[in-house]
Amino acid sequence: MKIVLAYSGGLDTSIILKWLQEEYQAEVICYASDVGQQEELDGMEEKALKHGAKACIVDDVRAEFAKDFVYPMIRGAAVYESGYLLGTSIARPLIAKRLVDVAHEYGATHIAHGATGKGNDQVRFELTAYALDPKIEVIAPWRFWNFSSRTELMDYAASRGIDVPVTAKKPYSMDRNLLHISYEGGVLEDPWRAPDKDMFMLTVDPQDAPDTPEEIEIGFEAGNAITLNGEALSPLDLMLKLNVIAGRNGVGRIDIVENRYVGMKSRGVYETPAGTVLYRAREAIEQLAMDREVLHLRDSLAPKYAELVYNGYWFAPERLMLQAAIDEATKDVTGVARLQLYKGNITVVGRKSPKSLYDEDVATFETDSVYDQQDAHGFIRLNSLRLRMRANQGG
Repeated sequence: MKIVLAYSGGLDTSIILKWLQEEYQAEVICYASDVGQQEELDGMEEKALKHGAKACIVDDVRAEFAKDFVYPMIRGAAVYESGYLLGTSIARPLIAKRLVDVAHEYGATHIAHGATGKGNDQVRFELTAYALDPKIEVIAPWRFWNFSSRTELMDYAASRGIDVPVTAKKPYSMDRNLLHISYEGGVLEDPWRAPDKDMFMLTVDPQDAPDTPEEIEIGFEAGNAITLNGEALSPLDLMLKLNVIAGRNGVGRIDIVENRYVGMKSRGVYETPAGTVLYRAREAIEQLAMDREVLHLRDSLAPKYAELVYNGYWFAPERLMLQAAIDEATKDVTGVARLQLYKGNITVVGRKSPKSLYDEDVATFETDSVYDQQDAHGFIRLNSLRLRMRANQGG
């Protein structure tokens, strides 16, 4: 029996690696997607092989993540509930996709993950896996093994000679990728408690950001950011550079209580510097170049799109259908947005587009030869007809 394990090298998946070997007498292939975790991946392959993995694949998928997952989501204007830009949610379908790919490559019949039974990630991983291979079997140890505490995990690790990080446990959990860092659990479970100032890693405290605004220009083509300050960049390189620029200006922090798909509320603190700027810049171009009714319809679909991403339905037919409509809607979103970043804030100070529907000759408050103001009288009379009829009936 062969199992492909989504492996991070941390306490949980280090124990799961050994547990799978003992429980199933299985060959375990460890797999880790590099979606921008940086130093978290150091030494992972050596550690996995030391503890019995038959192989360990560390896969740099950052370019695919940016181009084929983050960018389509940004085109969809997807924001979950009170401002969550879906940084963790959008990484999971890519990781699960590659787990299935590796299972096929190695002839494995099972995949395994370390997501808990209370979280969203178990749903995201497994919905993706089943959508791509309905015959794949999924093992989720946290849902049925006998461990119930960190102490029991540590005891198991010690009894099996499993290397466990000896650094002090952080009072919260973190998830990092190219798009964001999330902080949840631990001390953050108290929604009244403010995050510690030294917790944040991608952004400086807005109060400590530079006292002079930093101006940037982002160029778009068909809804995709393609240039930063005039330099043509791949999605990955643009996001890497923009994370630094936005981060030093304190842009991209939010603190929310969200509704998990499994039913409970959860408090999350997020840093999404590049993503926050890209969303705002895209909106600036849309204001010029997207037809009013198309924009309003797309905006009505965006919450559903965000919900599908959050809940793990990236490879579901309804998300693919919405993506096709969204991509049609954004085909004319081409132009340049000029923004000022200042102490956590983003201000649009200019926008231009070769596809612009904005016409100064029509919009002007001065005399024009295009718009006959007298036409407004009939327009209002027709649109008020139902209101006047209702009023006549005493409604």
